Amino acid sequence: MLRTRFTEALGIEHPVVQGGMMWVGRAELAAAVSEAGGLGIITALTQPTPADLVKEIERARTLTDKPFGVNLTILPSINPPPYDEYRRAIVDAGVTIVETAGSNPEPHMDMFREHGVKVIHKCTSVRHALKAERVGVTAVSIDGFECAGHPGEDDVPGLVLIPAAADALTIPFIASGGFADGRGLAAALALGADGINMGSRFMCTEESPVSQVVKDRIVEATELDTNLIFRSLRNTARVAKNAVSDKVVQILAEGGQFEDVRALVAGARGRKVFEDGDLDAGIWTVGMVQGLIRDVPPAGDVVRRIVADAEGILRARLELFSEPLLPA
Repeated sequence: MLRTRFTEALGIEHPVVQGGMMWVGRAELAAAVSEAGGLGIITALTQPTPADLVKEIERARTLTDKPFGVNLTILPSINPPPYDEYRRAIVDAGVTIVETAGSNPEPHMDMFREHGVKVIHKCTSVRHALKAERVGVTAVSIDGFECAGHPGEDDVPGLVLIPAAADALTIPFIASGGFADGRGLAAALALGADGINMGSRFMCTEESPVSQVVKDRIVEATELDTNLIFRSLRNTARVAKNAVSDKVVQILAEGGQFEDVRALVAGARGRKVFEDGDLDAGIWTVGMVQGLIRDVPPAGDVVRRIVADAEGILRARLELFSEPLLPA
């Protein structure tokens, strides 16, 4: 069994986390991951109101009695959702693990600390991870450039970012971006991480609420089938390569501004992709790791398979030593 600082801190069996994903992190998926010993995550803002979030949390509890968390992504916007109300709903529902992402989690930390909530903050650089550590999060999830969604603007891949984080942080951290199998978990542990966070891999599972057409596309796609959009706006996002994201890239490359692509990148269009299976209805996020995803299994099988494979890989690598290892 792989026990790490992260599994000890969060009270889970395996160092495998299903990251919060908009329109994807619902009760069935989160519960399946947690029931298998990982950490499932419900996405708060997928639910239209805080009251709906409470109902989704209650649904998850009918499916598993193991720990799961809630993602609260905090982003600046013209009409922001009622973050304080969602935070209060999380606390009142008795959730004890929260994944924060986007902006600085500090404004939310006092309430979470007061109610014994452990916070995992998702970030894309060592400097942001250190700031999260200073404000008191329990753990950090650090995204390499390979990830789906927003990889930041530093373009540092996991092979460098993970050991850099290990050198700098004192709290547990998990690696995110580019993970889909036991090889990735074994590599992340060897580089100094305490576990892995996966989005695209769990999006392509039986319990994932996205259309089967989307899942089939992920299985068919390669690591080359993503686009980086919003590069010129310093708000880079990695999304699936399709007619819409190709057009966004073209417009911005020709000097266009956000207003010129606003209608193309509307969230409602991306939701339509997931719900209706129209792959060109809008932009939708997926990571380069889709090139390593070749099936659509139950989410619990993903957790168990990854952990078993990682254990086998790490044990096999010990055989590379020409002399037996001596006790310390």
